[in-house]
Amino acid sequence: MTDTGSSRPKDARSEATDHHGDPVRPTPETQPGSLFGPDAQFHRFFNDPRWALAVLRATVLEAAHPQIGAALIDNSTFVAHPWRRLRNTLVSLQRMFEADDDTRRREAARLNRLHARLSGTDAQNRPYDAMDPQVRAWVVATLFESSVTMCRLSGQPLDRTTMEQLYAEFQAYLGAFGDQAGHLPPTLKEFWQYYDHMVQEELEDTEALRVILYKLFDHLPAPPLLDGLPTVWAAGRALAGPVLGTITVASLPESFRRRAGLPEIPGAQSLMHSAYVGVGLARFLPDNWLRAENVTSLLYLSPDSDDPRAATLNALRDRMKRAGALFRLVTPFPAQDGSAEGAEPRRSAEEFFTAVLDQTGDGYLDWPDLAAMARELSSRLDLDEPEETKLYNAYAEWWRELQAALDIDGDGRISREEYAAAVPSLAGPALIRVAEVLFDVTDTDGNQSIDADEYRALFRTGFRRTVADADADADADADADATYSRSAFVKDFLSFMSGRWSSTPFDPLLAEA
Repeated sequence: MTDTGSSRPKDARSEATDHHGDPVRPTPETQPGSLFGPDAQFHRFFNDPRWALAVLRATVLEAAHPQIGAALIDNSTFVAHPWRRLRNTLVSLQRMFEADDDTRRREAARLNRLHARLSGTDAQNRPYDAMDPQVRAWVVATLFESSVTMCRLSGQPLDRTTMEQLYAEFQAYLGAFGDQAGHLPPTLKEFWQYYDHMVQEELEDTEALRVILYKLFDHLPAPPLLDGLPTVWAAGRALAGPVLGTITVASLPESFRRRAGLPEIPGAQSLMHSAYVGVGLARFLPDNWLRAENVTSLLYLSPDSDDPRAATLNALRDRMKRAGALFRLVTPFPAQDGSAEGAEPRRSAEEFFTAVLDQTGDGYLDWPDLAAMARELSSRLDLDEPEETKLYNAYAEWWRELQAALDIDGDGRISREEYAAAVPSLAGPALIRVAEVLFDVTDTDGNQSIDADEYRALFRTGFRRTVADADADADADADADATYSRSAFVKDFLSFMSGRWSSTPFDPLLAEA
């Protein structure tokens, strides 16, 4: 691998053709500053709507790696909270490709701390470690290769200069984590050899791959924007899910499809090419419509947000509810979650277990679920050390307390039934400690109260709409003066985590998809 940010691979220009047979063009030296920042090729792809398909394809190829697949199954929230994971991934990529070196170093350190906590053994007793440099290299390799393939499948193959630039950027991205040279090949010719070897020899038909292709698409939860519209979402998902799965499978390397036994559906290749070309036409839309951060912010815009766009979207939601009611009359789709469209949610202990505690979606509560909570809270608050470790340690102590009190059969995890039988006993000293630590890391100025800015950092919503002691009719200046005391915060958090509240600011924080 080349130096992490100043040069492109030295001997990459010696090839006659690239991996797809495109002619080689003389490649000018890459300017150091262009590997990151606004001039990077990455930003062109990041806001390209086709990249959504490319990232999905890359995720499947990552999940087919035995170590990555095992880590996803054991630790990831991608099944229960896919939209949250998508948003966090996009935010992280943006930070890593910022022109500001301090922002990039800080995000790389955060990701290194996160990955250092992910290790274990898979179902075949093989070890996995998210800090393994070869594993990290494969993640970056799939992003690069899928970006190249995205352009080829949509009839716009990259020229040699652009491909060289993009590869140098992804090499620099990997190098920003501190990994040593050699974990990604130094030249494009060697990269394609490495990629073919990985696809043909190393990838497997993992459980994580099957979950993504045949469970996630069929059971994808609604994003926050469409929460409360289950019929509309179920109808759209029933149509789009199988199509998206077919497109993704068809875009995978043929040799891997055969080895993994993935189905060959007649017409899938034509559908896949049409999808890439069709989505690519969106590039003719206004630029601000295509910015990834604008799209994700809309998906996460809650109905009670004080964002100016919320009023327009709420009117649209009302029309969609009416359409959903009409649709329900003429289709067999049942109402979801046992409630009517837009009704206030009423959760039993079992429902709270599934929506909040079981973050990984495997049907049990164990340490990876609480670690996922700590990870999400740390990400929202953008915590550095030692605050991040304090929060993780508080959750670890709570897990030990829960395990001692609720793990009746001694299998090292807590079932839904074990939890439901002991709900009243959950608000013990360790959970109180979690609440206090969360308050401390949210209260950045240390004045023993959470102000409007600190509140928004944690809950991503307006203060006056959710804090009881703030006057709902007050103007913006009065809203800015509202505060959340330590005692009130701890009380609310304990009430939520013991399942006594069904609708609080903490619901979208830990239960949103």
